[in-house]
Amino acid sequence: MRWLLGNLVEEVPGVRSVAVISSDGLLLCSSEADGDDPAAPGERATGPGTAGGDLATVVSGLASLTDGAARLMSAGTVKQTVVAMDNGCLFVMAISDGSLLGVHASPECDMSVVAYHMALFVGRAGHVLTPELRSELSRSGRTDETSGAYGAYGSAGNDQADPNDRTGSGR
Repeated sequence: MRWLLGNLVEEVPGVRSVAVISSDGLLLCSSEADGDDPAAPGERATGPGTAGGDLATVVSGLASLTDGAARLMSAGTVKQTVVAMDNGCLFVMAISDGSLLGVHASPECDMSVVAYHMALFVGRAGHVLTPELRSELSRSGRTDETSGAYGAYGSAGNDQADPNDRTGSGR
């Protein structure tokens, strides 16, 4: 999984780091090894892209906030969240059963290209993130059990049905 995330960073211009977050807000996998510097040469590494756990925490919190806003507005499920800032962009997209793909990108990135590649990743790899794989990653010590303290965030999702969903929510 780290290899797939690393390819997303290498292939999409402007992407600094990528993380997959479980439905309960824990980091499952990140594009960077512990301590890796995601910034490009000459760029200062700050913000959620400096560590997979930080990105997981921010993504989980943002997903919770946008899901709550969507419920208050009776607007349905959140499909994607994009935050454009002076010095970077943050993208959040649902994968399956509440798991999330979070991307931290440079401010110069082409947002439509990043969103497109995220959707491709979700379409290609989302089905791989089964409960069994998440358990295996957890047992092997590849998840960061200390990150994502915001917990479950509800259904910040996409419109793809999850065949493993037993809740009847259609995701």
